[in-house]
Amino acid sequence: MVIHRRRHLDRVSGLLERFPVVGIVGARQVGKTTLARQLAEGDSRPVTFFDLEDPGDLARLADPMLAIKDLEGLVVIDEVQRAPELFSVLRVLADRPTVPAQFLILGSASPQMLRQSSESLAGRVAYFELDGFSPDEVGVENLGRLWIRGGFPRSFLAESDRESLEWRLEFIRTFLERDLPQLGITVSSTTLRRLWTMLAHSHGQIWNASAFARSFGLADTTIRRYLDILTSTFVARQLAPWHANLRKRQVKSPKVYLTDSGLLHALLNLGDRNQVEAHPQAGASWEGFASNILQQRLEARSEECFFWATHAGAEIDLMVVRGNVQLGFEFKKTVAPRTTRSMHVAMDDLNLEGIEVVHAGDETFPLAAGIRALPLSRVYDDLDPLD
Repeated sequence: MVIHRRRHLDRVSGLLERFPVVGIVGARQVGKTTLARQLAEGDSRPVTFFDLEDPGDLARLADPMLAIKDLEGLVVIDEVQRAPELFSVLRVLADRPTVPAQFLILGSASPQMLRQSSESLAGRVAYFELDGFSPDEVGVENLGRLWIRGGFPRSFLAESDRESLEWRLEFIRTFLERDLPQLGITVSSTTLRRLWTMLAHSHGQIWNASAFARSFGLADTTIRRYLDILTSTFVARQLAPWHANLRKRQVKSPKVYLTDSGLLHALLNLGDRNQVEAHPQAGASWEGFASNILQQRLEARSEECFFWATHAGAEIDLMVVRGNVQLGFEFKKTVAPRTTRSMHVAMDDLNLEGIEVVHAGDETFPLAAGIRALPLSRVYDDLDPLD
């Protein structure tokens, strides 16, 4: 089964109209190669593929300038992080007076980790971060399955929950033992597996570097570097705190989530919905899952997304800020959401345009002035992307 990801295809096509080099980045196995091939199918130009996990293609690019300088049309280079020397070559080719070829590069690390690209291709490259499947791609009738299995295509499309879990457990193993070392990361896979599992048990909580560092017997700065590794390879997400000009003590540390609910459940050894629903992390898992969907629907960049909390207990789960627009979101795994004092405090203190209380029910309805109950299943019907 192949799911055509039209929204993502349109976004990448738009970037190719404006930039000589476009990068699709995202976690391993999230569908970057499939998206590139779907894009190539609709391109009338010649298309050349290089897969740098293929020894033959890697050998062809031993002299990269010789291999690609005369190519025309669309040139796709998959797993580009395996050959960072390519970026200086792409810079030269992108600066030619006439550009016979455009380059689509696919990578499993953030642009910040691909340091060569940020140094060599500044102003010439645009990056698009590809997430896993979303409800508009698989259908809202599969929302529960998407939550339990996560958005990785092979996990979601597996024949059974058991096969899905087996795939995710193997993904975790190979990610730690093979993929990270290929990026030049020399941290022990056992150490990172332990940290990743601890993050699963504190999913959606405020980051406490000192507590994690004590557990590992390491310095705060070291454990923070390990967290940044998981973030830069798209398996963890740090939600920054929002600081308002208030006479209140506000939380200054980020919240940390695992980016994929399926990987979260695998690290917690939860194989089906009954096990997930019975686990203490069920609510936090659903919050992170719903938050990802909201950000996808709004087409909000990570630097536009925050949470807000005071030491007195007032908080808002997600703030999306673009220009003068400030929107608030609360996530409640219930079919009967209600307003809370915290919501009203956030409305007054943050001058929000409104708060959407995203819930597990079926109906959209007002809760109070500026506060609306919005079912997760109706996000794509009742909420518009940001302008």
